[in-house]
Amino acid sequence: ETEANYILTKFEVSGKVQGVSFRRYTQMKATELGLMGWCRNTPRGTVEGEYEYEEIEGGAVAASSFQRWLCNVGSPKSRIDECKFEEKEVVSDRPSFDEFVIIR
Repeated sequence: ETEANYILTKFEVSGKVQGVSFRRYTQMKATELGLMGWCRNTPRGTVEGEYEYEEIEGGAVAASSFQRWLCNVGSPKSRIDECKFEEKEVVSDRPSFDEFVIIR
């Protein structure tokens, strides 16, 4: 069993992103792209989370699609002012998450 390299990315989106189904749409988009992780509302009025992808087999393509979606699309009633990402490499034989969940 060879160890794979996973990239874990933290994100935070600010603007009008609470009370507009942003987390639910984020979960749907991540699931559609095959990304695992989580998201939640913060007391600062932002949405933050983490997602992970494997460095091979289209993982990076899915991750960049998700980043573009988080920065430019979001949920229909949202307004995105800023999005931040922070990546780190994780060497492991399995991903940290097995689905993308909303933390309440």
